Amino acid sequence: MAAARTAVRGLSTDELSSIRDGLAAGRKPKVVFTASAGQIEGQTGQVIELTDPDASDEFVVVRFGRDELPFSPIDLAVAPRGAAARSSAAAKAAAKPVAPVDEAPPGPGLLPPTPAKPSVPAPREESTVTTSTVEEPTAEATRPAKRPAKAARPKGPAGLTVTLAYADGEWTVAAAQGTKSLAKPYTIRPAEALKMVALVDVPGVHEAVEQIMASERAEAETQAVKLRAELAEIEARLAELRDVG
Repeated sequence: MAAARTAVRGLSTDELSSIRDGLAAGRKPKVVFTASAGQIEGQTGQVIELTDPDASDEFVVVRFGRDELPFSPIDLAVAPRGAAARSSAAAKAAAKPVAPVDEAPPGPGLLPPTPAKPSVPAPREESTVTTSTVEEPTAEATRPAKRPAKAARPKGPAGLTVTLAYADGEWTVAAAQGTKSLAKPYTIRPAEALKMVALVDVPGVHEAVEQIMASERAEAETQAVKLRAELAEIEARLAELRDVG
């Protein structure tokens, strides 16, 4: 007899916690397979272990018949109370033979029935009753093949960020890994900054750097002209002092 279909939603977080407590106490909580488990929907099993959910989505190990297989929480639901007892009672009732009815002996004072005259027996047609035994499907034979468990991806190191910045006439470089600062902003020469910028193949970045360098050159030339004029004035005064001496 096929098992009745049951609309369930899978094991919740609280139910998984209750199952974990039951396993710790030495019990094997009963569960029923949901529609996502395939052809064994409605059958019951026993949870014997909860593995690491981070290593695989199928971390609920269930004993079903002679098999012990991993399932996802969506494949299972908590079995209703008395489900296993009702199933066992129904199986025993179906297997119980019916006792034959014995013929009652004749009562006191009654004559036994008069035997009938012998007659030519007609050929008896033998009827053959064919019985078929429906074996309960095992989880290994009926359950659709599941996808292999995903291997846990190892966590890599935190991301590294190197920042090149220009402000107030100075180029600076800073470095950080995740939220940890590896190097606070420190000043570098313009030539070193230009080498770093050359690695970035973005036209807009190069144009911005060219504008900065043009402004720096113009300011440097202005300062050079001013310094030359001041130096010429100082040299002229020094020459006058030498003449006086």
